[in-house]
Amino acid sequence: MIVPGSSSQQLAAALAAETDRALATPTYDRFPDGEGLAAVPDFDADEAVIVAATDSDEAWVELLQLQDAVREAGATDVTTVVPYMGYARQDASFGDGEPVSARAMARAISTGTDRVVLVNPHEATVADFFEVPVEAVDAAGVLAAPLPADLGDPLFLAPDEGAIDVAATVRNAYGAGETDYFEKRRDRETGAVAVSPSDAPVADRDVVVVDDIIATGSTMSESVAVLTDRGAARVLTACVHPVLAANAVTKLRAAGVDRIVGSDTVERGCSVVSAAPAVADALDSL
Repeated sequence: MIVPGSSSQQLAAALAAETDRALATPTYDRFPDGEGLAAVPDFDADEAVIVAATDSDEAWVELLQLQDAVREAGATDVTTVVPYMGYARQDASFGDGEPVSARAMARAISTGTDRVVLVNPHEATVADFFEVPVEAVDAAGVLAAPLPADLGDPLFLAPDEGAIDVAATVRNAYGAGETDYFEKRRDRETGAVAVSPSDAPVADRDVVVVDDIIATGSTMSESVAVLTDRGAARVLTACVHPVLAANAVTKLRAAGVDRIVGSDTVERGCSVVSAAPAVADALDSL
């Protein structure tokens, strides 16, 4: 059975349909003292596939409870799909006495599952923190489908050189266009940082800024502002994980973004495509 966390109901339902598995209906309750309780009263299977984005501290606790609940209900085989892994960017200790939070979270998940599936982890090395087998899947290709079919001389831009593969995946799925990435240059005298595409001209072109995750939207909106100043025809943004915290959407729109496209690894209003096919392929290979 597919068992959804409360943050991943849309993706879990799509995955159930994609794999022809039954969809469990967990309950999510809260005690008067604030403690939560995630349960699976209708679970009746030997195999459980828990689908739970950990986009909040509450979601982390819920995931651990669901893992324990399906074992209690008789599951002998548990796969945990983490569409979006919170704390994954804290993959090192950045100061004295600071934890490697991604490692701590990975170890916690490992105690209740037989294997893990991650979707576009921000750093591939977080997979090494788990103590069970891990499959990392790339769902970026699905972002091409909702893009306008009439993009003019499209340019797919990554926010930095490290994300160029994500931009290339979307470009390849779209079937046309070039790829490039932004470079950051710091003025030695003022300390100001200038952001610009490294090579390709953008004037009168439709530009799609692609990243694995948009969190606060600050860096992305700065990049978009440069594109609009340089005469880009339309600017769209696409990301696998549309976290879009606080006023991220407003910042992007104010900077000139025509459309925001995201997948359902984090369920937001812009989650117009599903990572389910990529996850289903991973489940088939396990």
